[in-house]
Amino acid sequence: MCTSHEHDQAEAAQAGAGRRGFLRATALLGAAATAGLALPAVAEALPAGAAAWRPDPDSRRFTLAVMPDTQYLFDGPSIDKAPVEASLRYLLEHGRQENIVFLSHLGDLTQNGAEAEFTAIGEAFGLLDRRGVGYSVLAGNHDVRSSTDDQRGATPYLDTFGPDRFRGKSTFGGASPDGYHTYHLFRAAGREWMVLALDWRLSAKGYAWAKDVLARHPKTPVVLTTHELVVEDDGLSAYGQQLWDQLVDGHDQIFLTLNGHYWPAARATRRNAAGHDVHLHLTNYQNRYFGGAAMIRLYRFDLDRNTIDVETVSPWILGRAAKGLNELERQEIELSGDADRFSVDIDFAERFAGFDPVPARAARPVSEMLVAGTVAYWRFEKPVSGSVRDLSGRGNDLAVVTVGGGSLGWSSDHHPDQPSHGSLEFRGFKSPLKGAYLRTVDGAPLNSATFRSGYTIEAFYRLPADWDPSHHAWSGLVSRTGTGGAAGKTGDDPDEPLATLSLSNDREPQWAMRPLNQEGIATNWGQETPLETWWHLAVVNDGRRTTLYVQGCPVVRNPKASAVGITSVGLPWLLGGYAYGGEIDQILYGRLGDVRIVARALPVTSFMTH
Repeated sequence: MCTSHEHDQAEAAQAGAGRRGFLRATALLGAAATAGLALPAVAEALPAGAAAWRPDPDSRRFTLAVMPDTQYLFDGPSIDKAPVEASLRYLLEHGRQENIVFLSHLGDLTQNGAEAEFTAIGEAFGLLDRRGVGYSVLAGNHDVRSSTDDQRGATPYLDTFGPDRFRGKSTFGGASPDGYHTYHLFRAAGREWMVLALDWRLSAKGYAWAKDVLARHPKTPVVLTTHELVVEDDGLSAYGQQLWDQLVDGHDQIFLTLNGHYWPAARATRRNAAGHDVHLHLTNYQNRYFGGAAMIRLYRFDLDRNTIDVETVSPWILGRAAKGLNELERQEIELSGDADRFSVDIDFAERFAGFDPVPARAARPVSEMLVAGTVAYWRFEKPVSGSVRDLSGRGNDLAVVTVGGGSLGWSSDHHPDQPSHGSLEFRGFKSPLKGAYLRTVDGAPLNSATFRSGYTIEAFYRLPADWDPSHHAWSGLVSRTGTGGAAGKTGDDPDEPLATLSLSNDREPQWAMRPLNQEGIATNWGQETPLETWWHLAVVNDGRRTTLYVQGCPVVRNPKASAVGITSVGLPWLLGGYAYGGEIDQILYGRLGDVRIVARALPVTSFMTH
């Protein structure tokens, strides 16, 4: 689990470094002209043998690129392809680093919808065609007669960007019979996604077609692109409201909409009929220097962080930096306003669960968990009365101990990768001490075990929203009773228990214990673990050193000193309890899932989460 995440982090760092290196070096191909400088007549050919466009379909980090209104760059006699070409070359050159999966243009490609204007921008987009890049375009009110809808018939727009242009592309899903609407499918993060590109104005036939596309892809999350929808922060235009009412609101698959037309850039969030948020974004920079200079918006999806990071840049201006930028270019090189550079938090699994729920992992039988060396295994598949049997068959059964009239609860709640589907609910309170915990029975073999050759201790836990450090801190998940003083080890605090996997006042997991070869306490520290979240911990000792893992990832504060075994004075182990000076001092407030102890070091791939 941790290995792939670390790999993604390394890839992300490389991508970021590459982009910043590009900003510094400003060696963008095709970046040439601005006012007063000659413009290239045609798009520069890409180097022979250039690699085909192949985004990683499984990486959980990917980028959707967006290009809004470019109309002022294609306006009658003042056609200027260079900014658009620079943006498209940026996508080609950074496609692998950024894992760019698709580009969406938001309409108003041209100012007058004239044939010559479309010929020019069509040539620019040929850069993507030659590399097989997936992209979509749509007609804005300047690309067609604005008083018409999608039943308008033939136009220069359709001649240039009609369905025939996209046939054969791996991402092209299909087009409406009139040709003005298209849908596109791409794979990213191991699943299918859709871009639904809709015309400036939908007719009744257009709405029917769009609804049919969505019905035929019921489990596919959808990014809807159109020219007009959001008009300002938290506001929709009259037509945007119609689009919301007739299409977006009732189709839970649509989680993000992108439009241009109006300015300045803005954002809105609305709750759909299913009760889920839909993020609606307006991006348009035609009112800014050089008609927006073919600004592109990069939507960087990260499904591990449940975030979309959004950035807005002008590759054409970036590419001119080495030649010296004018005053307005320096202001426009990269936009950082609240509507231009921001993050959107989305729990993707939860957001998509309404139309494509992730099947829960099935419970696994006890036999699969009894790996070689297992000395104790406890799971809580039903409420506990007086005792809990050790499923390893080694006789390390647990007895319930109550304090101050406390009790144990039970819940079917569990970590998604936990072998069993249940957990105990501990209700500990510090002062006055109250609650219930579990302890190994007298004579249990575990009580005297010293694990000289190594060990692995695993536990699942979850803390509730009202967990309070003043009442609940330093409770033990798994601990061994008996003190350092009783064992003749007086280094550090002699009243501390011989071993405890506890949670600090900052909810940091801590493994603190006395090895056989040390007088003092050896401590492994994890990072703060948020509330209302299931966590898996593993303490692994290979007979020499101990490593603490959180969610299968090693923590930073793992001591390098030799630590052999765990000191014992033959007293019980506790689940949910912590003893100080030989007396129970704190009881867990939270849920505890499966707990396993193995008398050897396990690799991450053998943890209970696998």
